[in-house]
Amino acid sequence: MTGRLDGKIAIITGAGCVGTGWGNGRAACVRFAQEGARVFAVDLRAETMEETLRLVREAGGEIEPYLCDVTDAAAVEAMVAACIARFGRVDVLVNNVGGSAKGGAVDLSEADWDRQLDFNLKSVFLTCKSVLPHMVAQGGGAIVNTSSTSGLRWTGAAQVAYAAAKSAIIQFSKVTAVEFAPKGVRVNTVVPGQLHTPMVETRLAGQRAGGDVEALLAARLRRIPLGWMGDGRDTANAALFLASDEARFVTGTEIVVDGGMSARCD
Repeated sequence: MTGRLDGKIAIITGAGCVGTGWGNGRAACVRFAQEGARVFAVDLRAETMEETLRLVREAGGEIEPYLCDVTDAAAVEAMVAACIARFGRVDVLVNNVGGSAKGGAVDLSEADWDRQLDFNLKSVFLTCKSVLPHMVAQGGGAIVNTSSTSGLRWTGAAQVAYAAAKSAIIQFSKVTAVEFAPKGVRVNTVVPGQLHTPMVETRLAGQRAGGDVEALLAARLRRIPLGWMGDGRDTANAALFLASDEARFVTGTEIVVDGGMSARCD
């Protein structure tokens, strides 16, 4: 049986994970490799990718790690050049770098605003800017950008810069999709909701619930109509579809992965 990404070269940013379990980037690396892609895994720190590399290799996949600050234009150019040098092409780009910082329109500092937009939005712009010319030259490709339901609606905390950046990713993807559709490049967005990823324990519980992980999980669960929380594997499966030829007629749109949360009015 052939895989859905056989013969494809996939750059996945944010390929590491801040803890044990299924973060979006780790899960994408594993699922893409399981479906035949050769994965160029990108993160800022090597130690966060150790588990990702192990899981992919145990599954019999091929993965090449690369350290990069995706908010730095020169570093991104070098990263894409390294992928081309290693594999000869890039068929898929998954932008998964991101993270929230609490703060509303008054109490968020200007410095934190700038950092949030760089981390969540500029990183998407820079990677697309570097990858798109290669995809056009080779006749096509697929880009999957990661947004958040915070970019669609209020999700329980004031995080205005994160919400603004994640909303902007959706529109960035639409505009880029229309521009590059005639050149064979599809651009879509996956929009995860309040998943149970390792970031809940390592970061969000401290920001939102005084370190009480169970209280945070219970509050998040109450918002989800399905009554249970997904994890990074659910995001990865949506990204896999958008990256594959099964989505050949899909561009400029989003898949929301949130258990129905954003469809509720409360």
